[in-house]
Amino acid sequence: MNNNLSQFSKKWKSSDSESPSLKETIRTSIRGQEPLKPRLTQATHQIQSQVVKLETTIAKLKERDSALFNKVVVALQKHDTQVASVLSNELAEVRKMAKMVSQSKAALEQINLRLSTVQELGDIAVTLSPAMGIIKSVKSGLAGFMPEAEHEIGEISGLLSSILVDAGQLGGLTVNFEAANEDAEKILTEASVIAEQRLKDKFPDLPVSSTGGAEADKFG
Repeated sequence: MNNNLSQFSKKWKSSDSESPSLKETIRTSIRGQEPLKPRLTQATHQIQSQVVKLETTIAKLKERDSALFNKVVVALQKHDTQVASVLSNELAEVRKMAKMVSQSKAALEQINLRLSTVQELGDIAVTLSPAMGIIKSVKSGLAGFMPEAEHEIGEISGLLSSILVDAGQLGGLTVNFEAANEDAEKILTEASVIAEQRLKDKFPDLPVSSTGGAEADKFG
């Protein structure tokens, strides 16, 4: 195990000025490995880039929401319930999309926060195992309306997966999938709560018709 930790230390930082052993050189040439720490840094940068893009998408959805909201208000003022109903349904769909994007953004932020604390070999499996499940969930959630994000998040997933595999081989680590799944569910639940609160802060309640009933659910 000490030998594994020594190998990990070299892979974690970089080869720097120390000449690698013949065994390490052969392993690297065959598998094309790069040091783990720079690859984790690359992953966090890619995730942060996605967070920024999702924030931009949320801002655009907010603009669309405001425009539809105002149209619903005008329609209700004119007592045009049919138009108000159609617009409200469209508004509800926009808010469903906003909720999914906001949840995805919050989940990626949680992953990045955890990745930034990884310092030791044992942290890799504990951190990356649930992260893989979250990334898969985010990718699936965004697939329908953000295909470019689906592709980019797929690349992040591949990078994190390769880091987890390499770390496991270097340190003889095994993944507790049951614990990882529970941790992933916990993170996703936290992200959902955060997203709900952010949406409440950014999106006003839907207008109410003269009969007292809401034209659409707040989040669809």
